[in-house]
Amino acid sequence: MDLELQGRRVLVTGGTGGVGRATVLAFARAGADVVAAYHRDKAAADELVQAAAGAPGRVEAVRTDVTDEDAVAGLAAECRRVLGGLDVLVNNAGVDGSAAAAGLTPQEWHRVVDVDLTGCFLVTRALLDQLGDGASVINVGASVALRGRPGSAHYTAAKAALIGLTRSLCKETGRRGLRVNLVDPGVVDTGDGPPPPVRARIEAMTALGRLARPDEVAGAVLFLASDLSRYITGATLTVDGGM
Repeated sequence: MDLELQGRRVLVTGGTGGVGRATVLAFARAGADVVAAYHRDKAAADELVQAAAGAPGRVEAVRTDVTDEDAVAGLAAECRRVLGGLDVLVNNAGVDGSAAAAGLTPQEWHRVVDVDLTGCFLVTRALLDQLGDGASVINVGASVALRGRPGSAHYTAAKAALIGLTRSLCKETGRRGLRVNLVDPGVVDTGDGPPPPVRARIEAMTALGRLARPDEVAGAVLFLASDLSRYITGATLTVDGGM
């Protein structure tokens, strides 16, 4: 199905690995022009640009730190320079963490929450004036936000907070035709996943009996970016195979 994304102007944060990489390539192959923001791995950014070279949409990689206001301001300026504005913002940048609550340090708490939650807020705030009527913001959370996960209170809390952030932003921006939604993936097979016994246990918990592929999560993102979802806002689309 043609989602009619040709010519759309897109920013994807965390755009060089896993779900982010799959999302950037899916948009480019659909004819959208994409800025892929990344944090440190320039080799992965260069590989992504090369992988998209034959697509009808163009991809430019921009290094940034979503937790740094000045860096985010620079990213916003680069989006305006490269794309002239935005039709789609995908807040995908995120980090995971594992620590029992009793031993969870403030530093580790902030490391995860600052990227997964505050980074989403900072990027969205900086790009709001570039998002016009009919634009779409898609935040990428995690389905663990609805279940909880032992040993990851900071990660779970940050992802759960994205639900509230999404709901609030949709109500603030809806009158100007801007939609804000959330995609909550389950465990995604990115090639460096859990050890076999843990993977088998997760798969057994999943109705479809397997982990998600990055392109399957990207498909949900593209749907929410397209006009097929033009009356959907404030929604959480769970993509976890029935976990």
